[in-house]
Amino acid sequence: MSCQTEKNVSKYPSTVGNIEFDSELDDADFKKCIPEKLVPIQYYQGNQGFNYRGEKIAIEEKLKRENIFSKKDINGYFTVRFIVNCDGKTGLFRGQHMDSDFKEKNLDQDLENKLLLFTKSLDGWIPKEMKGGVKIGYYQYLTYKIENGKVSEVLP
Repeated sequence: MSCQTEKNVSKYPSTVGNIEFDSELDDADFKKCIPEKLVPIQYYQGNQGFNYRGEKIAIEEKLKRENIFSKKDINGYFTVRFIVNCDGKTGLFRGQHMDSDFKEKNLDQDLENKLLLFTKSLDGWIPKEMKGGVKIGYYQYLTYKIENGKVSEVLP
């Protein structure tokens, strides 16, 4: 037996679904606005509804104006998950693509890049507030349902 103790370092984040900073993907100036040991809450926590100016319909209308589509006849889903901080700024974007059977599959890299850039361009996010008016960050996601190469629905 030894008196030495080993420091256990987990390869898993402190909370399932945490998005950890990646210097190759993320803006170093983005701040989560929360104490180091706390994680942002999820988009559905609290009673403030969909926290975007103009609600989800504003996002759908902007997407329609942008006319983003694929030249390929593809079907599936592309989800972008990110953090909205206490100032309403967004960062730490992560994408996931799936076919219509929810199996991981590359759909169309060009379309995915356009949808990621579109999501990053959305600037109407509203911070959530805790009791006492303290603004906090939260995880948000948008899933784009793609049918025949076009976005047919934005979820949630």
